[in-house]
Amino acid sequence: MSRIHFIGGEKGGVGKSVVARLLAQYWIDRETPWTGFDTDRSHGALLRHYGEFSQPLEISKMEDLDRLMEAATEADQQVLVDLAAQSEQDLHRWIATSGVLELASEHGIEVLFWHVMDDGKDSLELLDRLLGRYGSQAHCVIVLNHGRGENFATYHKSPVAQKVVEMGVPVLELPALYKPTMRNIDHRDKSFWAAMTHKEGPSALGLVERHRVKVWMRGANAEFEKLGI
Repeated sequence: MSRIHFIGGEKGGVGKSVVARLLAQYWIDRETPWTGFDTDRSHGALLRHYGEFSQPLEISKMEDLDRLMEAATEADQQVLVDLAAQSEQDLHRWIATSGVLELASEHGIEVLFWHVMDDGKDSLELLDRLLGRYGSQAHCVIVLNHGRGENFATYHKSPVAQKVVEMGVPVLELPALYKPTMRNIDHRDKSFWAAMTHKEGPSALGLVERHRVKVWMRGANAEFEKLGI
């Protein structure tokens, strides 16, 4: 069965592309067929690090979005969509006017909306809006990104969290990677796999840093495994 994964959160800086990159490597390591679509107009992370699996997608063009359903129906695979910030309006218009969820159901395709969150109030409000929009029509996955927020008490005490429990929406806890290590990876423009495995050359991370990335990725993978994807 194919699945379409929309990795979103609407606001910038919550770590959407981090989650997309981790998922991409998770499937590669498990030899799971997948294809990626990158909506970042400035040559985003999937295109940079997983170019052989990914292609650009213009979120404002319905014809481009149509390719997602085509990819999901052509072969059983995971379809990964790394959504740029503030792309919600275009995405939801396509879904509503094209009857995408109905079509996906007819073809046995599962649609998952990943909501990546920091610990800010606006992430919480955006989550409430997403749940209100789709309810039981589609599956949601919530990612509390500890790399972008240190205290999620506001979420856990909120009525939205209670709604999440009642709806049975899975909540994943993405561990934080030590910030200087994340900066080193970004400055070297490496994939997480390359940061973990490359031992030679001026751009290689040190022994302990490489192992730190390995431990972090192991923690992220353990969260993904809870979903059975």
